[in-house]
Amino acid sequence: MFHEQLIERAEPLLSKVKDHPFWSGLRDGTLPPECLSHFVEQDTGHLLPAYARALARTAAAAPSDAHTALFGRSAFSSLEARDRLRTAYGELAGELGLRAARDDAPVDPATHAHAAFFAAASATSFVAGVGALLPMVWFNHQVSDDLLARRSSPRYAPWIEVYHPGEGYRYAVKGFLAMVDAVAEQASERQRRELVEQFSLSIRYEWAFAETAWSRAGWPV
Repeated sequence: MFHEQLIERAEPLLSKVKDHPFWSGLRDGTLPPECLSHFVEQDTGHLLPAYARALARTAAAAPSDAHTALFGRSAFSSLEARDRLRTAYGELAGELGLRAARDDAPVDPATHAHAAFFAAASATSFVAGVGALLPMVWFNHQVSDDLLARRSSPRYAPWIEVYHPGEGYRYAVKGFLAMVDAVAEQASERQRRELVEQFSLSIRYEWAFAETAWSRAGWPV
């Protein structure tokens, strides 16, 4: 299966992402509060909306109705997730000693680059959009499962439970992986290379997003 080749390519970086100080700090309770606040502002205020728009563009470019439906549902679900996480953070902030999230938080340069990457890939071709958009849905599933499985402190446990998208999310991931196999089967060799190139870039952005949130430690609010 083509998606297995992509997963094999991404596994080394996925392991590093899971053990990144941002995610390990959430698990063991050592993450500085400002890092989580920054992550939520950037994720809900900028990255998830950009991801939803890129999903919608890719849905419009899909050659099959089934793939249009998959990307369309995912675009709507991404905006729902944005609202759910933003609301949950607001409810938990006081309990966890976090500051309120700012509605007008400026976009971080790394977030801006990530969002621009989604926009560019989804505007390039359907195949490029597929490659660029897969890592976010797959890494989110892997990272959120890992947070639940390996958490060792109650410090951020309420947020970790809220951040997990739920058991039904694994079916969405399976749908994406099956779609990638179907697309690769019909694609030319050049298109498959394009898909792999965009996928490879996208997994690096997953690392960079955690890194920019972690780097907020010690910065002024």
